Amino acid sequence: MSPANSDRVWVVEDDERVRRSLTWLLESVGLAVHEFPGAEPFLEALDPTRPGCVLLDIRMPGMGGLELQQLLARDHPLLPVILITGHGDVPMAVRALKAGAYDFFEKPFNDQELLERAQAAIQQHRAALAEAASRAGIEQRIARLTPRERDVLALMLEGAPGKVMAARLHISPRTADVHRHNVMEKMEAASLAELIQLCLAAGLKPGQPAEGNH
Repeated sequence: MSPANSDRVWVVEDDERVRRSLTWLLESVGLAVHEFPGAEPFLEALDPTRPGCVLLDIRMPGMGGLELQQLLARDHPLLPVILITGHGDVPMAVRALKAGAYDFFEKPFNDQELLERAQAAIQQHRAALAEAASRAGIEQRIARLTPRERDVLALMLEGAPGKVMAARLHISPRTADVHRHNVMEKMEAASLAELIQLCLAAGLKPGQPAEGNH
């Protein structure tokens, strides 16, 4: 049995012999493996929120590997896809790399190299998921700001002093200070430096309006 709560690899391969061989190899290093004979059952079972990667045969009946890779690149761009190719399929695999695939291996492949690349892909996916979750959390904090607080946040990112902020927003310095305090509290930032780091992590740069729910 595959480990219940470990990194996972989705193996999508129509050749049962190759599929079982890949499963055995991956399970030998403690990876949880979910194997599928084609694209359709794989798409029904996929959970892209769990750290993992996809090992995908480039030639399959029904939806082929390239079509599936393009679908995953569009709908689940964080999920790494490693293509397994046969002789003569390398040009297609190179096109897939340009379209976002993580890597490809030509049969017969080196087992150790495949394991290393699969584990590196999983590490990349875990980091990408963590970054996306962190960014979503920061965006939720920004969304809690009122329109005026978002104006204040934009000026704080520019480094505008309180008096300048008050003048530009046509409010009193005291009101500006109240808004600054509210921004820091809602953003859960202990310092201006931390506030700037949070905003940069969410893709918000100085001089850019802080968008949110109006």
